[in-house]
Amino acid sequence: MVAQTYAAAPARRQYTHREILEVMSGLMLAMLTSMISTSVVGTALPTIVGELGGQDQYSWVASATMLTMTVSTPLWGKLSDLWGRKLLFQSALGLFVAASLVAGLSQNMGQLIAARAVQGLGVGGLSALAQVILGDIVPPRERGRYSGYMGAVFGISTVAGPLLGGFIVDTDWLGWRWCFYVVVPFAVVAFAVIQRVLRLPKVKRNTSIDIWGATTITASASALMLLLTLGGNQFEWNSFWTYFLAAVSLLMLALSVLAERTARNPILPPRLFRNRTFVLTSVASLFVGMAMFGAMIYLPQYLQIVKGLSPTESGLMTLPMVVALFLAGVVSGKIVTQTGKWKIFPVVGLLIVAVGLFLLSRLHVDSSEWLIGADVAVLGIGLGLSMQMLILAAQNGSEMRDMASTTSGVSFFRSLGGAVGVAAFGAILTNRLRDEMTSMLAAAHIKVPGGGSVKLGSPGAIQHLPGPIKHIVLEAFTRGLETVFLVGVPIALLGFVAALFLKELPLRTNQAPAPGPKPLSKDDLVLAGLLLELISQRIERMNGRPSALLSAVAGMAPPDDRSERERARTVAQTVLRPTSRALIAQATPPHKDLVTGGVPQ
Repeated sequence: MVAQTYAAAPARRQYTHREILEVMSGLMLAMLTSMISTSVVGTALPTIVGELGGQDQYSWVASATMLTMTVSTPLWGKLSDLWGRKLLFQSALGLFVAASLVAGLSQNMGQLIAARAVQGLGVGGLSALAQVILGDIVPPRERGRYSGYMGAVFGISTVAGPLLGGFIVDTDWLGWRWCFYVVVPFAVVAFAVIQRVLRLPKVKRNTSIDIWGATTITASASALMLLLTLGGNQFEWNSFWTYFLAAVSLLMLALSVLAERTARNPILPPRLFRNRTFVLTSVASLFVGMAMFGAMIYLPQYLQIVKGLSPTESGLMTLPMVVALFLAGVVSGKIVTQTGKWKIFPVVGLLIVAVGLFLLSRLHVDSSEWLIGADVAVLGIGLGLSMQMLILAAQNGSEMRDMASTTSGVSFFRSLGGAVGVAAFGAILTNRLRDEMTSMLAAAHIKVPGGGSVKLGSPGAIQHLPGPIKHIVLEAFTRGLETVFLVGVPIALLGFVAALFLKELPLRTNQAPAPGPKPLSKDDLVLAGLLLELISQRIERMNGRPSALLSAVAGMAPPDDRSERERARTVAQTVLRPTSRALIAQATPPHKDLVTGGVPQ
């Protein structure tokens, strides 16, 4: 009985390199499916929005996916604790595919936005659970090189997606709807591979779904996104709706804090926010998301509208960024695995992101394609050095019980930053575009229906505008995008400051053991046995005077009519002394007889 009490808790399973690669193949194929869809649509989005509803709704189409991805990311991690990683990962993949088919069948902007919102739910699950599963099977010290593989998938999808999207849009017999259909065969193969190779141990977790936390977090983020997306467009900033949505967001945020403090299994446990590493990596990820998504969503507009490139050519122009991101992610991952030093990469990476955004803000209508390629490559290097390293740092600084919550929490803040960035940058671009067009049309004495609020069509339609009007539109877009990228510079610098304050904790080399008592050494067993024996002797010699020791030992016996001294002596004789002898016997093997050399009979 005593030996069982002090037995070591079973260690977590150690996966071989081959087993990890098999699991990674399923994860990466599923991630490739969602990322290709996102990058395919990113290149084709100017054309899609121009045909269905106009450029003024561009940010809303992009924000719908970002919003639902943001608010669902923490939920997937918690749900996976309840129903298992594999089931939830496959469910997210199926949801994403179904939404992609509906998006391809959309006939108006409302249907497209709704389908994109459901798509975001699936993307949130795939992105969060891929990192959670990776954290389950790979020790932090080794996670650098496998995170590099994730970065490689991101790079491949970002290369293949824009090129594939450009080819689909430029091909008359396919059309933009195939940008959504093309992911279906990838998803079917990914589902089959995951079913075959993803074999995670069944872990029984005592958890429950935090309904109130999910509701309040979702409501707060949704109100904020609606405010940033619709403010200055559908209603004035100084209006009832602005103050109403701001009040709802703040109220729901306060209620979410209360809900998380009282929930038995919160989505974002309050103890995470007492972890300095989690707080700083979350803040840095928030700013990384704002800078990254804000730049990547609006870069195709510059390339297709201002530079007049086709969707295929626009996709080719992203190659320098993707190659740089891929190389930076893989090289930094290998260096971290070899040296165990990781802090330098997010610090330098975020500084390079700020430089890249500043360079993009200096682009003009007549900027050369070589200059554009160099600028986006700088941005790619910064993103490659910082993105995965922030998640690695957060996972390494968390307890094993908080692995899912930590990973999904950091992903949540990065997605929230992306959603805020897309919405805020979209509002900046729309307002600046309207103001610039109004002033330039007035200066040129040109009157058009709608003035600066004229509805603009697809990039192809803009290129066929009359000369003077086309020049004004292109110049207005250039100035608006210049402001968008310039606003991203201080945002990236704030992320740099957060990364600068991170403490470089040593990377763990092995998975932490499951919670449980550590085994006692033989000396500890003897010491514990002797201590219990001394307590027993002391109790037996007491004459009944009041004593804290006597009262404590007597309290171990069931209450009855006997005196405190009698109950304490019973505990000493029946519990303490037998336990003392068992501990000493377990630590000291039987001694041999000195005369016969045998064990005494």
